[in-house]
Amino acid sequence: MDRTFHPRTRRIALVATAAASALLIAGCSSSSGGKKAEESGAAVSAGKAGTPRMTVALVTHQAPGDTFWDIVRKGAEAAAAKDNVKLVYSADPNAGNQANLVQNAIDQKVDGIALTLAKPDAMKDVISKATSAKIPVVGLNSGVSDWQKLGLMEFFGQDETVAGEALGKKLNSEGAKKAVCVIQEQGNIGLTQRCDGVKKTFSGTTETLYVNGTDMPSVKSTITAKLKQDSAIDYVVTLGAPYALTAVQSVSDAGSKAKIATFDLNKDLTGAISKGTIQFAVDQQPYLQGYLAVDSLWLYKTNGNYSGGGEQPILTGPAFVDKSNVDAVAQFAAKGTR
Repeated sequence: MDRTFHPRTRRIALVATAAASALLIAGCSSSSGGKKAEESGAAVSAGKAGTPRMTVALVTHQAPGDTFWDIVRKGAEAAAAKDNVKLVYSADPNAGNQANLVQNAIDQKVDGIALTLAKPDAMKDVISKATSAKIPVVGLNSGVSDWQKLGLMEFFGQDETVAGEALGKKLNSEGAKKAVCVIQEQGNIGLTQRCDGVKKTFSGTTETLYVNGTDMPSVKSTITAKLKQDSAIDYVVTLGAPYALTAVQSVSDAGSKAKIATFDLNKDLTGAISKGTIQFAVDQQPYLQGYLAVDSLWLYKTNGNYSGGGEQPILTGPAFVDKSNVDAVAQFAAKGTR
């Protein structure tokens, strides 16, 4: 794995600390069932927490068909099974609707909320309502620049600007001259930060192309048209695995020689890297984000813990996956956990 870019090892080490703490307290993970545990003083029981049953709501901005969030959810479910947590998952890419889902969780008097901040301003009021109701709230995936100012206890994800800067440097090493950065959801702050980061460090020319991420035929035709219009584009940078795989078709349809790089993984994406149809991906470990977000709420409820001390985010990425290390990652991607 490319190790040229892990400048915040102290922060990343906190991930291992949080995960290790969870294992020490709760024992080995288990996917076994949801029977209410006996509310005894025992910390563990047959690999599953013996702490009182609690309910956690996970509310994301997942768009239909975006497989990235399936991986986040699997991580959250694994932590929930281990921690004797009832997990209630809901999602909507519309920020107002996502805020309403958080309000629903508040009304249901859940014990904790984990949420994404793709559009932080839209979530501000409902987060305030949750904290007023004394419901602990943590962030994941999107919102590393805003989680503290909005009053969240903890955050699990990657710094999207830093990730974009790393990809820009990687393009330089690949000898790229002109890149198009494809944003599938306009107004999503994390996606914007990725492209801005690429522009900051890439020595070539970068253009931004907006597509409708909920309509894959439209994504394909828009990228194809751009490549036909500008034959100088030698790299297409997408911000999610499904869009990278669609871009492969666009490159073929346009008769372009452009290469493809992306953020995020799934099992099909690792296969494409192995084949060479996609050059590399930036992995932020979504499974880890979901797992740590749910586990952190259990740790707070049962032991008053704050990952990162409430002062620093827990960084789950970024790291590069390319032909040199894709085989090691692919075995986990095949299970839907990377």
